[in-house]
Amino acid sequence: MANDQVSIVQEPGPNEMRDPVMRAELRRATVWFGLAIAAALIVLLIQPLLLIFAGLVVASMLDGGTRLIRRYLPIPRGLALLIVVLLVIAFIGGVFYLTGVEIAAQAEQLRETLEAQAVRLSGWLSELGVMPGAADLKGLAQQALGSVGRVTSFIGGAIGAIGSFFLVMVIGLFVAMEPRIYERGLQWMVPMQSRDQFAITLARMARTMRILLAGRLAGMVFEGALTWMLLSIAGVPMALLLGILTGILAFIPNIGAFVSGVLMVSVGFSAGPNEGLWAIAIYFGVQTFDGYVLLPLVARHTVDMPPALTVSSQILMSTLFGFLGLALADPLVAMIKVALERKSEQAAEAGLGPEPDTAPPPKTVRSRRAKAKPAT
Repeated sequence: MANDQVSIVQEPGPNEMRDPVMRAELRRATVWFGLAIAAALIVLLIQPLLLIFAGLVVASMLDGGTRLIRRYLPIPRGLALLIVVLLVIAFIGGVFYLTGVEIAAQAEQLRETLEAQAVRLSGWLSELGVMPGAADLKGLAQQALGSVGRVTSFIGGAIGAIGSFFLVMVIGLFVAMEPRIYERGLQWMVPMQSRDQFAITLARMARTMRILLAGRLAGMVFEGALTWMLLSIAGVPMALLLGILTGILAFIPNIGAFVSGVLMVSVGFSAGPNEGLWAIAIYFGVQTFDGYVLLPLVARHTVDMPPALTVSSQILMSTLFGFLGLALADPLVAMIKVALERKSEQAAEAGLGPEPDTAPPPKTVRSRRAKAKPAT
């Protein structure tokens, strides 16, 4: 009788954790829930994340200078980094010591000049009937020049940005001192089988960032110095401040050049028609040389991004995250492009991508079908 007993195995219910379907659905829901939490955290912590990315940009600049010194001087990396930091501090301190008072005075004069020029332009448009009424042209000019006022306030030294600037410098210095530690830390965050490919991607990102920023710094120094000298020769007032503004805004392609051109032309015409025409000629001359000679040389050795992509990313980042997003839009898009290109290379190496060279041409396929047809 005991041998006739049949053991009955009960299948798990659909609401039990030991059900395979239930476990699969739970894993899928966990993945989507984790993605939603990650997206929410990114939205909430976007400003600190941008500050960290700005620190990485500074670290790339310091690392590039360190590598440049060690290419010609066989000295330890720490000593080369110390030389770069001291040179940067000496340059910034020297500029503010020699021209700080003059820059502050010229910044106030620039604001008053731009406001007066905007009032004159608004009055002229009102006389032509383009603008309805001119009851409060000064207030309208102040609203229109709000962004310019923020730029000049930033150049003069906004107290609210000192803390963020200090944090960015500290992060950049620490990362530049021991970049390998942070690279290994990032590699530990990916699965073991993907660490080698991730290391290659990080190396390409770092090299692209160094070359991109080196080109930007060269363009900033060139545009700022050349604009200052030419404006001084042409007799345009506030040439030093306009040169510094042009150099700083050169870090932001396209939009920065437009803003510096508006400032330059406005100040030029405030001094007279001849100075205004000279300012227009200098602006277009410098931008033409920079756009057709300097930038192509830099783009040949780094990420060559289409202008429409650059402008679109700047508009999107500035709208979402303000001035910091605008300044970091170009490096961020460059890093994303490098990552996508590396992903495409990995797919091609794994045989997942299209390989048009291995596919037979259409004529060969038709000829095979033609030969096989009589045989049937």
